[in-house]
Order: sequence, then structure tokens, then C-alpha cells
Amino acid sequence: MKNLLSLEQLTAGEMEEILDLAATLKKRRGTRAAARHQPLRGQTWAMIFTKASTRTRVSFEVGVRELGGDVFFLSPADSQLGRGEPIRDTARVFGRLAHGAIIRTFAQRDVEEFAEFSGLPTINALTDEEHPCQVLADLQTMREKLGGWAGRKVVFMGDGDNNMARSWMWAAERLGFQLVLCAPKKYQPGAAYLAQFRSGGIACESDPARAVAGADVLYTDVFVSMGQEAEGARRLKELKAYQINRELVERAGPQAIVMHCLPAYRGKEITEEVLEAHADTIFQEAENRLHAQKAVMSLLARV
Repeated sequence: MKNLLSLEQLTAGEMEEILDLAATLKKRRGTRAAARHQPLRGQTWAMIFTKASTRTRVSFEVGVRELGGDVFFLSPADSQLGRGEPIRDTARVFGRLAHGAIIRTFAQRDVEEFAEFSGLPTINALTDEEHPCQVLADLQTMREKLGGWAGRKVVFMGDGDNNMARSWMWAAERLGFQLVLCAPKKYQPGAAYLAQFRSGGIACESDPARAVAGADVLYTDVFVSMGQEAEGARRLKELKAYQINRELVERAGPQAIVMHCLPAYRGKEITEEVLEAHADTIFQEAENRLHAQKAVMSLLARV
């Protein structure tokens, strides 16, 4: 593994290697063993973010430093990218100055082009196409809460054709668990995209009650993502019936856990009551961003 650009590009073995190391790093955090694990010692990593962030920025900055490295952050206002410099030119410069890059932006092609022209280990910290780091942390949480994903059913509620849903699809395809995308028809992936998945474990459903029957995980994301603000009122209206609320959780059964990648908008994609009832899981999930990302960076540092 030279980069983490998408879950699509990872094998099941690579995902499991990341998650095994994440569990070890989490267990050792704060110990002498952790202090000796410094794969980024002497390295400086760049964080290039054109989308706002809380958990992603903080978890990566903490993670780089805990692995012995240094890090600097650039927003669009801090670099010539904000004035139209081609990503490949920025990449060529950074390839001569930094040791790795963490990029959070709109276009998936920008992350891929940066990796190509910089030659640096490059991590996708979110694009409009995928959010691989979040789903790796989600899988780590599933392992901690449910013992793993084998034989499990995950139901993704809301927009079934966004970056989170697509990363979940590739995780299910590679690892073999059941994934149901519960969304109105217009918010489901198109036939051409679905045709890539051959495992038979991915299904689309427009009826929330049918979708959640027997679910082990109920998962949601914001109904209005960054860049979709102009569509906000329409999206909230069309997705209202896909909110995770107490009735839906009860239909899933007592075994179900609720997960959310955050930030959460109470009263929209999830109720206040359900979020607080499952806050331990949801914020454990947020913490696991640190451990999963440290595992990714540790493995990239070996290359």
C-alpha cells in the first residue's frame, strides 16, 4: 500500500492489516511501547484542506505528532491552490519538501493527481467520492462493539449515493458483510455504479421498516453535505422519512447499535433522543479516527 486514496483500491487483507494495527496502537497509547513507535520521526507531513473539518484535522494532527512527525496545515487561503494553481504543480513542489500528504477536498481526481505528481504517500481525508478513513474507523468500532463484521447487517440511512455510502459499499464488497442502502430511489446509486459489486451483499431499499429488520448497525450521515447547501430545504424534505428515531431503532431490534460519522444535526438525520442513547458508540467511533489513521500512516511509512 503506497497511498490511501479510496477503499476501492484496498484488498480485504490490507483493510484487516490496518484494523489490526489500529487496535494495537489504541491499546498501547500512552505506554512506553507507544513512545518507541515513531515511524514518522524526522518527517514533516502536509495537510491540504479545501473543506472544513473538526475531527479529521484534529485526529490527523495529533496522530502525526504521536508517531514522531511534524505537520503543517494549508487552507485555500494559505496557498496558491486558492488562486488557481494546478494541483500537479503544487504536488511537484511538495514532493521535494514534505514526506507525506493528507488531503481533504472536493474532487477525487485532485487527490489521485497529487499522489501521482508528488510521489508522496498520500491519504484521502475526504472527497466527494469517498471517505475511506471514516469507514476504517467505523469498522474498528464494529469490531469493538460487535466482535467484527462477519455475518453482520449494516443499514445506511439517508443519501445512499454519497461519499460515505460509497466507502461503505467497498468495505462490504471486500469484507463480505451485508449492506443495505435505505434511501428514496433518486438517492440510490445508479445501475452502472452498482454493477461493479459482485459479492451479492449490497442491496438498495426504499422502505425503512423493511430495511432495518434484523440490522446490527444503523448508520447515518448528514442529509445536506458540504457544497449542497443550495439544495438543503429540498433534501431535508425528501429524506425526512429516513431519519433514525426511536421507532426505527426498535424495529431493528435490541441487538442494533447506532453509528454516525458526525457532525450530527439533531432533529434532521437523527433525533436527539437516539443520538444521546447511543453517544458512547458514536463518540468511540469518532475517537477511532485517530487510531485507524495512525495505523494507515504507520503502514505508509514502511514503503
